[in-house]
Amino acid sequence: MSSVKSGFYDKDGVRIRYEEVGSGFPLFAIPGGGLNSRIINWPNAVINMMQEFKADFRVITMDQRNATNGASTGPVPVDNPWDAFADDQLGLMDHLGVRQFAFFGNCIGGSFAMKLMQRAPDRVVAAIISQTIGHLSEKPDVMWNHGRDGWAKEFRERRPEVTMATIEQYFHNLYRVRPDFVYSVSRDFARNCETPILVLPDDTVSHPYPTSIDIASLAPNAEVTVYPWKDPPELKARTINRVRKFLKAHTPAGVAR
Repeated sequence: MSSVKSGFYDKDGVRIRYEEVGSGFPLFAIPGGGLNSRIINWPNAVINMMQEFKADFRVITMDQRNATNGASTGPVPVDNPWDAFADDQLGLMDHLGVRQFAFFGNCIGGSFAMKLMQRAPDRVVAAIISQTIGHLSEKPDVMWNHGRDGWAKEFRERRPEVTMATIEQYFHNLYRVRPDFVYSVSRDFARNCETPILVLPDDTVSHPYPTSIDIASLAPNAEVTVYPWKDPPELKARTINRVRKFLKAHTPAGVAR
């Protein structure tokens, strides 16, 4: 029976809490929740990766920096926030001695996935992008407002020395510098991204269906599941099995499948 291991990774004033379970090829899994992406979100996730895949992979997860009710902390990375998240994530993989890994990202994890594939194409062997966030031109400030009304209020109660002006600049660089697609990378990058990708679409204001279809259409080695895929339970089970087969198909040769 797999037991959960947990620990902390520290570097340059950033402290990242992580957990891992299972064994085999590493699967780095990021839960949804926007800026409150954190380990405690897994039990209520549409796919609980820590439970569903622990028999197949070494599943690694983490609290994102400064998530409410998470244990990861650090400065607010105003200047290059998407790269700072990638620094935290790749730094954790380095800390754990993981060179290559598969990646599962839900919600904001879709933006993380695209940035990781840009930053470390030789390390991410395959990616599942589930219910990704994305830009809607008719409602351009959904993510900004979600962060302001939720995360920012809670964060400033913990860290009152961080001004609202700093947080607004942070949001600007997250969501308004590139007000298109998944925010973290350009469509041109997606067109040239050779990493195998499996897209699990959603259709909400925060997880717009067009963004999932854009990823599946642009990335040359992307495929997409049916939509909707969460109900009935039999369809969800088949979707989870497809995720498993996709990940195993892209596990490097010589690693147990």
